[in-house]
Amino acid sequence: MASSESQDAAAKKRIITHMNADHHDSVFLPTTHSTNTSAKSSSARNAKIKDISLYSLTVVANGKTHSIAFNPPMTSYREARERVVAMDKDAVTALGRSDITVTEYRLPRDFHAVVFGAALMTMLSFFRAGNFVPGSYLYDYLLVYVPPFASFCYKIQPYVFYPMISIHLAEAIHMARGRLRRHSVVPGT
Repeated sequence: MASSESQDAAAKKRIITHMNADHHDSVFLPTTHSTNTSAKSSSARNAKIKDISLYSLTVVANGKTHSIAFNPPMTSYREARERVVAMDKDAVTALGRSDITVTEYRLPRDFHAVVFGAALMTMLSFFRAGNFVPGSYLYDYLLVYVPPFASFCYKIQPYVFYPMISIHLAEAIHMARGRLRRHSVVPGT
């Protein structure tokens, strides 16, 4: 009997250590889902498994203890992996998340880098109308050869800069609230 208890204790310790170390999202998402915590809040973001029994998973997040029941209860700890995977899949579906987690940012390359550079240079150039008059760095080194184009850019500066900033700000908000959140990207990281 003691052998069975020691095996269960070892299995519990192995499950808890492995889940907390290697599967943070598989702890965070079911906690968020089962406790009806807003995915926007960070209250479940630091969730860690405290204990596991055949009946429930005990999770601590921001000092609060939450119990997530296994339905039906497990018959042995060998079922833990498939049960936690099923809980994670249910939470991913219920929260409208993707099962793909984005963990790194990749810089734009090739064509995308050219588009990014062109957009950045346009924003910097059209930041102020004064960039298109004699005496400015941009005018004196580049636009001095095409004064009609410099005059044209001077006139359209507010019609280019402000919509461009507005569009890119709206795009950033859409990406942060929609696509990045869906892939478990924490804002600001």
